[in-house]
Amino acid sequence: MPEFRMDGRLVPAEEGSTVLEAMLASGGHIPHFCYHKKLSASAVCRMCLVEVEGNDRLQPACILPVSPGMSVHSRSARVRRAQKAVMEFLLRDHPLDCPVCDQGGECLLQEVSLSYGHDRTLVRTEPDAAPLHFVPDWGPLLSAEGMARCIHCTRCIRFGEEVAGTAELGVFDRLPGRPAVRAIPGKALHSPLSGNLIDVCPVGALTSKPFRFGARHWELTNRYAVSPHDSLGANLCVQTRHHQVMRVLPWENEAINECWLSDRDRFSCEALGDESRLTHPLIKQDNRWLKTDWQTALRYVAHGLDNIRANHGADALASLTSPQATLEEMFLLRKLTHALGSGNMDFRTRQSDCSLDGRIIPWLGMSVEEIDKLDSALVVGSFLLEEHPLLAVRFRRAARRGAQISRLCASGEDWHMPVAHNLLLPPSHWLAALACIMQAVARRKGCALPTGFSSASPIVRDGQSIEQEADAVAATLLQPGCHALFLGHAASRHPDMALLHTACEWLGQQTGARLGHLVEGANAVGGHFVGLLPSRRRPLLEEAHIRAWLILHAEPEYDMADGARAKRIVSGADMVVVMSPFRHSEDVADVMLPCSPFTETSGTYLNCAGVKQRFHGAVRPLGQTRPAWKVLCALGSLLGQDGWTYDSSEAVHDAIPEMADGRWTSRLNNLTGELPVFRESRGEGLERISEVPLYHADAIVRRARALQETESARDDSIALPVSFCQQEGITAGMRVAISQEGKTLFLPAVPSAHLPDGVVRISASHPASAALGALWGHVTVRRA
Repeated sequence: MPEFRMDGRLVPAEEGSTVLEAMLASGGHIPHFCYHKKLSASAVCRMCLVEVEGNDRLQPACILPVSPGMSVHSRSARVRRAQKAVMEFLLRDHPLDCPVCDQGGECLLQEVSLSYGHDRTLVRTEPDAAPLHFVPDWGPLLSAEGMARCIHCTRCIRFGEEVAGTAELGVFDRLPGRPAVRAIPGKALHSPLSGNLIDVCPVGALTSKPFRFGARHWELTNRYAVSPHDSLGANLCVQTRHHQVMRVLPWENEAINECWLSDRDRFSCEALGDESRLTHPLIKQDNRWLKTDWQTALRYVAHGLDNIRANHGADALASLTSPQATLEEMFLLRKLTHALGSGNMDFRTRQSDCSLDGRIIPWLGMSVEEIDKLDSALVVGSFLLEEHPLLAVRFRRAARRGAQISRLCASGEDWHMPVAHNLLLPPSHWLAALACIMQAVARRKGCALPTGFSSASPIVRDGQSIEQEADAVAATLLQPGCHALFLGHAASRHPDMALLHTACEWLGQQTGARLGHLVEGANAVGGHFVGLLPSRRRPLLEEAHIRAWLILHAEPEYDMADGARAKRIVSGADMVVVMSPFRHSEDVADVMLPCSPFTETSGTYLNCAGVKQRFHGAVRPLGQTRPAWKVLCALGSLLGQDGWTYDSSEAVHDAIPEMADGRWTSRLNNLTGELPVFRESRGEGLERISEVPLYHADAIVRRARALQETESARDDSIALPVSFCQQEGITAGMRVAISQEGKTLFLPAVPSAHLPDGVVRISASHPASAALGALWGHVTVRRA
């Protein structure tokens, strides 16, 4: 480790680091604006100038590499004069509006000016700063009202190019009344990571539109939390005032989310104060909802469950939750369901193939940080940006480093990274495509194929066989290095998920690639871990005899693999108990119990990499809302069961047998040990592929007002292959009739070059399409 002298003291430095990085790592300080530890150095602000002995000119420390024995001065009179001059020019054109700036109190320019600024201006000319007569509209999330404060550090531009992968911003001609940093013509800010521009901006040029003028920094209290929206479990800094969540910022954790947040994690907190919040227990009487107290509501539920069990048997009871539930809530729900004598329970609301239940605990197969070091990866059935925006940052970093990212999907939307090989095929062809890759691996290695895979007929796409592309994918997986295969949400929801999994498992064994699942929901790993799974290895919707439903945190209409069918089945039950922070399913529910969202309860999530993350409530529960673990404990006691005297979520956690020895990570397992089975399945006509839109993923996000105002959330169109549109005379915006399983909807059409022939892309969990049918299946489309 080289050492150099900084202001007379020896400072250690990592090999290849710069003077600024070494100084900050050692606890020192050099003023800077354009430098950010996660972005490339641009040296445009010139605030970090230092004096190097033996060099006549001052050097920017952010791009000055450390060399052993060099002597640097950051506090000399010459350096101080230069820094004061830089501050003078920055403040000359900066508006004096600190009292009304949202960045006040946490502004880097304010802090640095106190130490390095003059007490009076030395420049006598008129400043160039002027009120903006042109304010760019960057959507409902970002406010550019303060762009007159921009100091042209280019952090926002570099973030878009290097982290988000979207070159949407640039520096244009500097005209009075117009911001220099603007969106590139023809582009708009659609990145799911756009909120990070607020964090990287060192001044108040870019601020949060939902939080604008909401509170001052010094009024807020910081609380740690974990995001419930995807399986990464991003660490959150929840800022509160008077027991109200005001905004959410990233809580830095290099092993998980680094210093970034997705917009879904950042802005979904708006829903916590939504008017649809359920604040009192409700019971339906004569088709009217009546407020009641907790004791009455719980006794009503316990009495109803006892009656149904006595009249129809324990097998008529079912429990359903979402992957947002904490480990403690899932454990108690499993315990309650077993105590009632039923095996009908699940948390995988959108999964349709349960044949691997109990044999695997799907997880990422590696640590989150190891994605950065991959040399190649094959991603099967994933809408990566929609599913895991922050994991996409890791994949993008690996691709920028030279890793070859390949994908087998039904839609070729831009992942904002180089994709080496694209196998875009209808879902019914995915197993045959994996068979083609397996054949290529077997040819190259000289090994035997499992039964049935050698005779799999080749797939023809656009008049050509995919064998050449499959062989290229096989070649990348067989090269020396670190390789991985990942199954995304679309693969996990596939009707033949078990066949896809075992085929990928064989590929991993033959190539040395690691197998992982990009699991769905904050606590999907935890749900498998505690065994909240149906005893008969089939989806709950196939159990037609269920007469009572306990539904925790889930909305059947939007969260199930077939929302329309789920609503129909649930509405036919004798008792439906909804435990949720929000009022929903009012037409099918009989009882509503207000349960706390993640900011009002404590618990544990196991993220996709098996990392256990505990959190505590950031604010007290709203109204009569109660943590779900307390509600389940009370219900278990009222049903006459023993062992429900837990006084804290920590006590519940300690009671989970699987967590007792602290070796939960050793139980995570993606391997079945079985040979794959080939099943010929070639769809004819149009096949539906469904993604859950980023801002419709769960009950909280669906109620976040600003997120619902974004263009991607409002999109209710159906994407069709260009060739099909040309054949049928369908143009963009034309309403078409789409039919599935006897249901017909009318939606605007969008010709898409990202779709292969035979595939129709329709969003799931969206109000416009929820009534259509299952996530998979054949559809017909015609002009309306």
